[in-house]
Amino acid sequence: MGMALSVLMPAYNERDNLEELIPETLTMLDSIPGQTELVIVDDGSTDGTAAFMAQIHDPRVHHVRLRRNAGKSAALSAGLARVSGDIVVLMDADGQDDPTEVPRLVELMDERDLDLITGSRARNRHDRFIKRNTSKVYNRVTALVSGVNLRDFNSGLKVMRHELAASLEMYGELHRYIPVLAHWSGFAVGEEPIAHHERRHGETKFGRARFWRGFLDLITVKFLTTYTSRPFHLFGGAGIIMGLVGAGLLIWMAVIKVAGDPVGNRPALLIGVFLVVVAVQMISLGLIAELVVNMRRRRNLDATIAEVEP
Repeated sequence: MGMALSVLMPAYNERDNLEELIPETLTMLDSIPGQTELVIVDDGSTDGTAAFMAQIHDPRVHHVRLRRNAGKSAALSAGLARVSGDIVVLMDADGQDDPTEVPRLVELMDERDLDLITGSRARNRHDRFIKRNTSKVYNRVTALVSGVNLRDFNSGLKVMRHELAASLEMYGELHRYIPVLAHWSGFAVGEEPIAHHERRHGETKFGRARFWRGFLDLITVKFLTTYTSRPFHLFGGAGIIMGLVGAGLLIWMAVIKVAGDPVGNRPALLIGVFLVVVAVQMISLGLIAELVVNMRRRRNLDATIAEVEP
């Protein structure tokens, strides 16, 4: 008996590509033993994607349509709520990902005992010069900030186990950081070079705004993966640094005052008072956040104990 495998493909105005990609993906699924399905999430397309999908009657193909364009993360979230396979494959609908790579990635994921394997386009990427090089910067910064040693975080082709897929909560541009979120949750993550093709039809959805939004979401991911369970390290650390600087300025002003010089009109006095006040607020905020986290941790522990008791 084979595995149950689901392919999830978000699509926004990709009708021409879907006309070619869906048959190719179904042919690939024919080679996989067990129950398979292809879930297409139409992210509010306006190019007739809905009408085209209505013409497909293969029982393995499921169509989820969003009323408006909500973005790739929202489309993936909607699709992940629908998939049922033990193995979940994420694949872009622009035709740049090769469906024939899927069986190899599934096999490698099992061989390496991984929970997620992402396809790396670093060696053979067919994209515009600007997109290739901005992605290089993005990948290097993401690896440095997150501590996850991968070369291609945002590859559209990813294979993961259902447990991991069910744990993902995405919004904004967080789909770019699936490997980071998985690593933070304790899942084993790896990557493998894959074939990458030029876009078949249509225009790329990549733009400057997405690039900068991605970096802003990297800050979000860094906060979620580093300080969620210890917020005082962030707020309290910043408060202590500001408090030390402010206290140093006030001590300096006190020494000058004792020496007989006026300090009432010195900017250092105002800055010192401001930094000390803000420091007290930051430390207080950190302590309150720690109380909230501790209460949540205790509540989760009580719920776990209740579940295992006979």
